[in-house]
Amino acid sequence: MDYVYLIAAGFAVMSGLGAGIGIGLATGRTSEAIARQPEASGKIMTVFFLGIALAEATAIYGFVIAILVVLKQIN
Repeated sequence: MDYVYLIAAGFAVMSGLGAGIGIGLATGRTSEAIARQPEASGKIMTVFFLGIALAEATAIYGFVIAILVVLKQIN
């Protein structure tokens, strides 16, 4: 069994780690921003959700790549 594919899949899944850290930081900063300016919460939440969606997309891309690498190894 060739373990290079499994190592590559592990690195691809690591993109989820960065996305999780980024989403956590964004959530904390959003909470601080809304606490400082509650009247601007609508605009803040809009930008927050857009940023979360982009960060989560990178994690999903990494997961898909990992699945493709593992399936390539099986075939």
